[in-house]
Amino acid sequence: MRKRRKILTVSTAVVAAATLPLLISPVVSAAAREDDDDSSRAARLYAPPPDRDSYRQVARLAWRGDFRDSAGLLAMVRTPQAVWYGDETPERVERLVRRTTRSADLQGRLPVLALYNIPGRDCGSYSSGGADGLAAYEAWIDAVVEGIGDRKVLIVLEPDSLSLLPSDCADESNADQTAVEEQPVEEQPAVEEQLAAEQQPAAEEPPTGLPPLPDPGASTAPPAASAPQDTGQDAAQSPGAQSPNTQSPDPRLPASESPAPKPAEAQEPAGLQPSASQSPAPEPSAEQPGTLPELPPLPTPDPVTPDAEDVGDLGTPVVEDPETAARYSEINYAVDALTALGNTSVYLDAGHAGWHSVRSIVPRLIKAGVDRATGFALNVSHYQTDPDSAWYGRLISSCLAYADEGGDPEDCADQSWSRRQARRWLQAHVPDDPARMKHFVTDTSRNGQGPWAPRAGAHADTQSWCNPPERGLGRRPTTRTGDALLDAALWVKTPGESDGRCLRGTDGPLDPVRGTVNPDAGEWFPEQALELVRYAEPSVKVFRRFPGR
Repeated sequence: MRKRRKILTVSTAVVAAATLPLLISPVVSAAAREDDDDSSRAARLYAPPPDRDSYRQVARLAWRGDFRDSAGLLAMVRTPQAVWYGDETPERVERLVRRTTRSADLQGRLPVLALYNIPGRDCGSYSSGGADGLAAYEAWIDAVVEGIGDRKVLIVLEPDSLSLLPSDCADESNADQTAVEEQPVEEQPAVEEQLAAEQQPAAEEPPTGLPPLPDPGASTAPPAASAPQDTGQDAAQSPGAQSPNTQSPDPRLPASESPAPKPAEAQEPAGLQPSASQSPAPEPSAEQPGTLPELPPLPTPDPVTPDAEDVGDLGTPVVEDPETAARYSEINYAVDALTALGNTSVYLDAGHAGWHSVRSIVPRLIKAGVDRATGFALNVSHYQTDPDSAWYGRLISSCLAYADEGGDPEDCADQSWSRRQARRWLQAHVPDDPARMKHFVTDTSRNGQGPWAPRAGAHADTQSWCNPPERGLGRRPTTRTGDALLDAALWVKTPGESDGRCLRGTDGPLDPVRGTVNPDAGEWFPEQALELVRYAEPSVKVFRRFPGR
């Protein structure tokens, strides 16, 4: 009797695991459905075939009788998300892109392609790789163009390529990358004090202090995981040669863009809160000379990045090295080749709100040809909240419009400004028509719980971007955003794939935060996949809600 009962239990588990996708497909569809199906301007996004390892985990959970997690995980992997390409030969990428775009076209859905083959990508760290020089990259882009043809496609072009230029790779240390996040926070000055400060002439103000930038996440775009049906993810997200002690450079502001030393009387106080909405207004300084001419009362823009020589004359940009010059040539070539198709929307890399200042990233976007692209992409593979990304995107778009009219990006409102100060600048300098401004998309695949705040001093190198614990899925992919400048919230990073080993300054092989050996970058990470489902915000609903209930 006992043996028969055991056989029955095992048989039931096997049947459940095998039939789970069929049994809960209506539930999964409800969980993954976009918000925008009833909108005339909305596009139905394409869901690529899931990774085989994800289906194996779904089956294992069902075998154990954990149907809730199993259904939630299945809902996650069947939600529309980007298909990654990189490292394939031109012949292979053309074939794979054609297969994906044709499949999406037959389903009446819009595919999102993340192209990730820029030479020297990720400063040679976890996601190292890419084409072997400009000529090879151009041939690869040409093959992608042939694969797309006249079909409609949304392209996130080369994540990290502009926020992590070759000239930024000189600083290869991630040490203390979150130290600025853990400094004590100064309180926002009282409204009366802020107004008084704003009314002072600019000649009496010291430079506006820059809040410390939080850890930006050096390896923002995932090298891809394997896709069973040759979607291209197997080649695009496989990790390159990795050195366990070599991490992505700290995406703090690079050394080449560090501010020049200021005299003692102009030093700003330390420990400011890195929030655009909480940056204190500049205060008058009695030590400033009073003989300078009076300037408008708008605050002085953030003086930190980039250096004057980095911005230079936007008509004749100055670059630090041949590799950086080549990077701009590569991105410009890709923009021209892809937009020439007519049915492609192309978004350039702009990092995220905790990385570069507005006036640092805008000149890079301009040099890369954003004027000919659809717009820019934010928060790829990172964890910034939707409100922070939306505000940062609006500031970037506004600064681009201002620069397009002949303004200097150095004068643009920055995320370090208080919201009140920034809005005053926007009202004075930005067009009211969103059609005259560049739009953007955001990655919401892992930002449900926001950025991870590691314990102060826990590790020599916290690497808060690398497989942080207890993060969750964010907003479901949609093109109905309610924001005139935000074209889509997308799942660009493939949720459930590892960012790398995450040694955090140790000799390894364990990740000291998790106590386990993490999978290589791009491989399926079962523990993190479950966390993304369990900590999702909004939560993953795996039970159908019938009308009237």
